[in-house]
Amino acid sequence: MIERDQILINGTWVDSTGDGVLEVENPVTEQVFATIPCGSAEDVARAVDAAVAAFDEWSQSSLETRAACLHSLADHLEGRVEEITGSIVAEIGEPLSIATKHQTLSSIAHLRNTADVLKDVDWDEEVGATLVHRAPVGVVGAITPWNVPMLMVAMKVGAAIAAGCTVVLKGTEVAPMSSFYFAEATLDVGLPNGVFNLVSGSGPVVGEAIATHPNVDMVSLTGSVRAGRRVMELAAGSVKRVALELGGKSANIVLEDADLDRAVTVGIEDAFRNSGQVCGGLTRMLVPRARLAEVEELARAKAATYLLGDPLAPQTNLGPVVTRAQRDRIRALIQSGIDQGAQLVAGGPEQPEGEGLEGGYFVRPTVFSEVRNDMTIAQEEIFGPVLSIIAYQDEDDAARIANDSVYGLAGGVWSADPERAKAFARRIRTGQIEINGGAFNPSAPFGGFKNSGYGREYGEHGFEEFLEVKSMQL
Repeated sequence: MIERDQILINGTWVDSTGDGVLEVENPVTEQVFATIPCGSAEDVARAVDAAVAAFDEWSQSSLETRAACLHSLADHLEGRVEEITGSIVAEIGEPLSIATKHQTLSSIAHLRNTADVLKDVDWDEEVGATLVHRAPVGVVGAITPWNVPMLMVAMKVGAAIAAGCTVVLKGTEVAPMSSFYFAEATLDVGLPNGVFNLVSGSGPVVGEAIATHPNVDMVSLTGSVRAGRRVMELAAGSVKRVALELGGKSANIVLEDADLDRAVTVGIEDAFRNSGQVCGGLTRMLVPRARLAEVEELARAKAATYLLGDPLAPQTNLGPVVTRAQRDRIRALIQSGIDQGAQLVAGGPEQPEGEGLEGGYFVRPTVFSEVRNDMTIAQEEIFGPVLSIIAYQDEDDAARIANDSVYGLAGGVWSADPERAKAFARRIRTGQIEINGGAFNPSAPFGGFKNSGYGREYGEHGFEEFLEVKSMQL
């Protein structure tokens, strides 16, 4: 049993004033393996006071100092890769063979990339007789999710402190160990007291205290649409800035001249990443009606390559989903697809069969065809290994279906003609779109339209969320 019994305020591990602890469960064994403090609003107030006190000096620190801190944080985490990755595997069940790169090494690379991009920000710009200066927004409340727990901390905290802000972090209570590893790193590298503070706890208590505190200048949240709406509502009381990265129901449009085998294979790999627990997953595959039968066969064959099981086993390439409630919700949504008339190509709502799969929060890798875009499985974010194949008649029909969603986070377009694909991509109302499986660029902006939130993360655009613009008339 791992017992984290203190929170970090002003550079010191201190007892929480909250009552009790929160339990952390392994989704494979269904057993509690760790506990964390259940923080309070009073803890948040203490952390904010520390962040306010540290802001003036840190906001005036040199870019070189901030960049050096980020590189040192990356070095510290790199020295603990196996330990951190093992913890994340125990928390969310992502296979170890995937998690090292997807979870931990990506976080380290992001911190280094943020440090390198810092010099490219246009901090001072002359506009006629005016000097336009970019200044840190102030105290940032960061609220992070469980699906990529260390990366989300590195993204938000890294950009905020690089911009000259100070931070109060509420890491996820579902997979909280990364927040504590990161807190230990800030002490190891000598980040000044109060620049980073960690208060663990629940959303309704700690998260809401951060969103309502008058001395928190900005809240950056990655989470559900419901959580984003609540943060917006609470933040309005003190008119603080809010940056939200919320859900997605992203369309992957396969045009009739595309390399079908590659488009379907890569598309399913994207949809099933991290057991489908990725906000930008391409979970709606739009294909020409004339090629639907081909797509179904390719999808059936690809789904059969996924092996559920022990995430520590090298052959496992699909782990469980994170909680019992999440598993039950996903299975209910799969059943709704069947009930509403979609055709089951692979998988289903039943408990997977096989050695070691009698327990745990496993979901069969599931593919539906003959999905209408008004079905529940085509409109709701499932956050599990479930793909909906939707047939379209022509490109106008495909664009209509792709845009017929309350979300607008990510997407994909496949065509033998890259220019045709780019032209079609411009019609899709989404914050990021891959052309023929184009690789993710951590220096390019990431964020969404519509209910997927607003604001951007990554690269130079990610800094803008943590900066105010000040005009100095000369």
